[in-house]
Amino acid sequence: MEVSAAMWTAAIVGAVVVYWFVWVMGAAEVKGKRAVNLKMGSITRDKVQDNYKQYWSFFRRPKEDIAAADDDDNVPAFVDTFYNLVTDIYEWGWGQSFHFSPSIPGRSHRDATRLHEERAADLIAARPGLRVLDVGCGVGGPMRAIAAHSGAHVVGITINEYQVARARTHNRKAGLDDRCEVICGNFLEMPFADASFDGAYSIEATCHAPRLEDVYREVFRVLKPGALYVSYEWVTTALYRADDPAHVQTIRGIEAGDALPGLRAQHEISEVARQVGFEVAEERDLALPPAGPWWTRLKMGRISYWRNHLLVSALTALRVAPKGVVEVHEMLYETARHLSDGGESGIFTPMHMILCRKPLAAPPPSS
Repeated sequence: MEVSAAMWTAAIVGAVVVYWFVWVMGAAEVKGKRAVNLKMGSITRDKVQDNYKQYWSFFRRPKEDIAAADDDDNVPAFVDTFYNLVTDIYEWGWGQSFHFSPSIPGRSHRDATRLHEERAADLIAARPGLRVLDVGCGVGGPMRAIAAHSGAHVVGITINEYQVARARTHNRKAGLDDRCEVICGNFLEMPFADASFDGAYSIEATCHAPRLEDVYREVFRVLKPGALYVSYEWVTTALYRADDPAHVQTIRGIEAGDALPGLRAQHEISEVARQVGFEVAEERDLALPPAGPWWTRLKMGRISYWRNHLLVSALTALRVAPKGVVEVHEMLYETARHLSDGGESGIFTPMHMILCRKPLAAPPPSS
């Protein structure tokens, strides 16, 4: 009798643990993904591990090797693969806005994220009646926040078809599909007419471009004269030393784990903007004090990582999640460590803000 009672007790406790891990703690956001629904984008289950290995073999090379091999043209395809691999994990463990934000005392991460996005809308004076471009929109977290805050019509572009579907689903659920439009395309060759947008923004997205001037030139082309463009850029700061092995390891870890063909230096951003024809209205690092550290959320998430790691391992063993998910999750955890190191040491910032204006009488951009 006692053995039977013990078995029933163990079964009930086990069921409660599984319920807690998968359903209660399975999503970081109320409308996020759950662990049992990790699909790895549009990649078929049997190809997830192969795609991960191909991605990792490409991006773990130094940026000099990618450039020397003339592989820049292959970068967009591997960025697409990256977002197939990580989009569901990002939604599950982070939320619908795939970017960082300064921490704000007394405010939640979600509030800090929203305020960071609304700042972009305010900088470009987004308002009702204007058509605004989101350059690299992901699953549309910033798009929805900016549309709701400003009343503008926001058009987002992402290279990943799976993200397009996710963004459209979220837009409908939020009741914003009349103000939020999502297009699948490459922001290096955007399918929009010249001078067709009243403003534009990119939030930690253009770092995926092999040459920043190529995406800035496209943004310049589609903006109307006098329109504003703001970008939050991932860059190395003036504290970075290329002769310091620890610095190099940190930056290489960030690049390899985030599908970056090579981080640019902070001072290069305004040079590129002016080169393509923009006027630079403002430029500063939004991560500097009095802003709170943006990397605290990564460090606070280490306990969650081990909980999630156990969960994805179990789901993979049970064949609920596809083979390869564990490797992707481990890659993202290792990348988070490099990002934290970059933030704490001050050699990296993900929010170097540049606000640009297309001149009213715009000269042709330099080639």
